Amino acid sequence: MMANGFEPEFSPAVQQQLGQLKAHPPEVAPAPGIRDLRDQMWSSIDNDTSRDLDQIEVAEKLPDGTTQVLVAIADVDTFVPKGSAIDDHAAKQTTTVYTGVRNFAMLPEELSTGTTSLMENVDRLSLVIEFVVTSDGRVKSSDVYRAVVCNKAQLTYNAVGAWLENTAAAPPKVAASPDLQAQLRLQDEVAQALKGERYRHGALNIETIETTPVLLNQQVVGIANQRKNRATDLIEDFMIAANEVVARKLLDVSSIRRIVKTPERWDRIVALAAQLGEQLPPVADSKALNEFLTKRQATDPDHFADLSLAVIKLMGPGEYVLERPGDPEQGHFGLAVQDYTHSTAPNRRFADLATQRILKAKIANQPAPYSDDELAAIAQNCTAKGDAERKVEREMTKRIAAVAMSHRIGEVFDAIVTGVTPKGTFVRVLQPHVEGLLAQGQQGVDVGDKLRVKLTSTNVQRGYIDFSRA
Repeated sequence: MMANGFEPEFSPAVQQQLGQLKAHPPEVAPAPGIRDLRDQMWSSIDNDTSRDLDQIEVAEKLPDGTTQVLVAIADVDTFVPKGSAIDDHAAKQTTTVYTGVRNFAMLPEELSTGTTSLMENVDRLSLVIEFVVTSDGRVKSSDVYRAVVCNKAQLTYNAVGAWLENTAAAPPKVAASPDLQAQLRLQDEVAQALKGERYRHGALNIETIETTPVLLNQQVVGIANQRKNRATDLIEDFMIAANEVVARKLLDVSSIRRIVKTPERWDRIVALAAQLGEQLPPVADSKALNEFLTKRQATDPDHFADLSLAVIKLMGPGEYVLERPGDPEQGHFGLAVQDYTHSTAPNRRFADLATQRILKAKIANQPAPYSDDELAAIAQNCTAKGDAERKVEREMTKRIAAVAMSHRIGEVFDAIVTGVTPKGTFVRVLQPHVEGLLAQGQQGVDVGDKLRVKLTSTNVQRGYIDFSRA
């Protein structure tokens, strides 16, 4: 963490502020300008181990056939004033870093997994992003306001996803409540409509496979694949829609935008498609790219995660930028949207906390909390720290994989060749999802070839995994 510019420990000033917060907590109650929405059937869906809950959701079918969606975002700003010791720490870190074996929280965990987390059965202050969705997935109208909310059911992606896909029974909380079942089915239906509309506009259908360590007594004993499912899609689709609503709400004030530029290396994406017998237009076109990706997912599912990763790398990483009223919109190529920001995770992303403050000031008709220079500096730091975060997580993923594989030396695996470079030939084992160097028997193989490989050695400190041709 420290080698990549992070400060893993909180200062004494942060501890002092936490003590003051504990002694004099802000009031959590309806008030002028703060609605009471505690009676709604709110629920959260997150990872099995998540305790830093940033958002909860509820939906309602309206008489005209549209659906009103409410996404409540934790009001972190009330507990972490701008310029306070906790805020200064968060502004430097900009993000919570998840290393697989330990989380380095942007905010003290007493807040992020406690006081400002939208946990089950406790009243919490929030910003509610409301939007009305038509049956074909268009957002017809929207609003943003403050409210007190109460999460009625803390649920998980794996359990809800399996139930929505009819591959497992409903999790206990869902099984016990017909109202919650109806609520989640409605949310799933609206999310699918939102996704369909995004795809029609050219949003990219990309699949990446993430891994998570299997721990036993604090030791890594294995590695498991994390795949997207209907529940992860549901939350993703709601968050994208909510972030678009917030971005449009802030069109007339300076704010931070999340952008992915039109790919400068589009010619390489065109060449990649040509190698697979497909033709893409010479000028960057997200709709044509998405049609190509969708077709490849159907014809070659084994390689789709690798193709997705190649496209992501060629598109380049997202970045944060200052956008002032009247500035030309830069947009988000991967999502095929013009107005996009990050606003839905203020417990773990500083850009979202800054956006929350701008939003609250606008709702209350108060002066902007940041100058343009401050916002430009925040955007630049958030982009730089995002790159550093990915580096930490990538290095830790390699080390965790090396630990998990270290007791399997000599075993044989099915693998796919993922790269042939001057540095060597790389293969990805299909199960578990682990990449390594083909150190012996690499002659004559090319990207996409399927092989049987034997694990020959691991180096945990360096995150190296070596295979030979079986």
